[in-house]
Amino acid sequence: MKFAVIVFPGSNCDLDMYHAVKDELGEEAEYVWHDSKDLSSYDGILLPGGFSYGDYLRCGAIAQFSGVMDEVRKAAEAGKPVLGICNGFQILTEAGLLPGVLLRNKNLKFMCRTVGLKVENNNTLFTNEYEQGQEIQIPIAHGEGNYYCDDATYTHLKENNQIVFTYADDFNGSRNNIAGIINDRGNVLGMMPHPERAVSDLIGGKDGLALFRSIVKQWREAHVSHA
Repeated sequence: MKFAVIVFPGSNCDLDMYHAVKDELGEEAEYVWHDSKDLSSYDGILLPGGFSYGDYLRCGAIAQFSGVMDEVRKAAEAGKPVLGICNGFQILTEAGLLPGVLLRNKNLKFMCRTVGLKVENNNTLFTNEYEQGQEIQIPIAHGEGNYYCDDATYTHLKENNQIVFTYADDFNGSRNNIAGIINDRGNVLGMMPHPERAVSDLIGGKDGLALFRSIVKQWREAHVSHA
């Protein structure tokens, strides 16, 4: 499986994303600059964390207009897995690929630590290697991770099992402790925690590795012949 790691001016988690895919999974990965006009050769699209365009206006507000985002939309429409982590999640909401918005943390401070997450839906292409209800430990590093949506959107997310991860504790103000959601089709995931920073015991734990394994497993089942 071949992944594109999208690099915006200000991205700073692209190396972590590349390492998770290339070194821990042994899959193909390439850095793709934000003005790329063609993502057709990639099987999966990864939008990393960081501070794209310095977070001016709002986090992800400028990045949504980057040339590569038209290609990200095409990939999503084609059913390819699209994963946005932290700033990548913010970009996906600004681009309209996921509902809601990420606001300032309720304490108005940048927060960086490992937190507990609950797997609310393991029947997705991103979570099939987890157990339903499994509690995992994943790092966070954000100042604007407070997920908000209106009542109608929340009801839709809940009824369609689009809430994939929730926080064990309310530390940033996110509505109903939402940490990650998928789109209606189930092939676009946005989450604020950083699974790419939890892929090896050497760096404090590997609870995030199953997310990347899930993507690859689903893709192989769909595209690799077992004959």
